[in-house]
Amino acid sequence: GQNICLTCSPRVRTRSFYPRSGTANGRIDDGSSSLIALRRPFVYFGRQYNQIYVNNNGHLTFDAAWGRFVPYRFPGNASRDLIAPFWTDLDNRQNGQVLYNQYTTGSVLQRATQDINTYFPDLNFVANWVFVATWYEVAYYSTSGTRTTFQAVLISGGQYSFVLMNYGTIFLKIFFGCWYDVETYETCILIGSFVVTYILSFPGSFYPVSGTANGRIDDGSSSLIVLQRPFVYFGRQYNQIYVCKNNFDKMQHSYVLWAVSISTISTVFLML
Repeated sequence: GQNICLTCSPRVRTRSFYPRSGTANGRIDDGSSSLIALRRPFVYFGRQYNQIYVNNNGHLTFDAAWGRFVPYRFPGNASRDLIAPFWTDLDNRQNGQVLYNQYTTGSVLQRATQDINTYFPDLNFVANWVFVATWYEVAYYSTSGTRTTFQAVLISGGQYSFVLMNYGTIFLKIFFGCWYDVETYETCILIGSFVVTYILSFPGSFYPVSGTANGRIDDGSSSLIVLQRPFVYFGRQYNQIYVCKNNFDKMQHSYVLWAVSISTISTVFLML
């Protein structure tokens, strides 16, 4: 099957961001850029795009500007391809900027080549185009004065395309996620300041699908599961777990959901 690789590192700081420069979006709540013609085609899960929109609410779209500020549950299996590094209700009218730029020569391409080869050393990759979108110190709605900074970097060269996401200071207020959505592919949602590596793939490369089955209960959970070995999770050691039907694993009991704020995470997606 086709694999989608994601690597996250907690060591990115805003000084390690790609250049925060270029054209600024208008100071409009739920606004977007105008149509941006790409200097090189960008292939995204088999579809070639020659244009893009940078939307103030934390996402990129290819077909049209989009002002939606409430995330829907992924995978959406919708007709719109979407890259959403931090999809939430942002408001740049009072403070912050939404910026975008693209590069076909110079040090930014050298930086992109080095970054991708660091994450994927067997590719011998050479970048020939980079698109950088930065949401810099943008507030949550409505003109709250909060400051949130993150970045999406689209990179292509040869047969490969990548999406790299950098996170600076994220003001903790509401639910958020970083994700991508296409019509037929799996989804990754990251919440928290942590190091995580996922390999998302089509069925066929799963670990064995077997074992004890949960009861057929809406919003149900397993009973307490005693772990055969201790599991250390962010410095805490657990000896039990619950498997919940709503896609969350709980360490302590089967109902409480908690999340932590993103502080500094970098993610890289490889689209083969």
